[in-house]
Amino acid sequence: MIEIISGTIDEQIIRILLKTYPVTVYDLEKSLHLSKTTIIRVLKKLQNRNIIRMEPLPGKTYIRLLRKDFNFIGKKHKQKSIKSLIKGKKRPPKNYEGMMYT
Repeated sequence: MIEIISGTIDEQIIRILLKTYPVTVYDLEKSLHLSKTTIIRVLKKLQNRNIIRMEPLPGKTYIRLLRKDFNFIGKKHKQKSIKSLIKGKKRPPKNYEGMMYT
């Protein structure tokens, strides 16, 4: 079973390949609204993991899904830093006594 993190481009591509076949790189560009270089980079990563195979033909490159045993797991949430929690909240200086009118 291959674990794929939900919400990534990998997941979006795999879900498209599970629904429709044949799919070209051009089809993925149009449906995901991403550049061709981004799509190719992700596809090469998936090909190295033996999940897909890219079949280049004159003028088009088809993508074939080799496996169908995927487990989509949730994204790991990072703990927020203290800076992000107090962002926008300005603290008065330590020796502050309140508003002063002149």
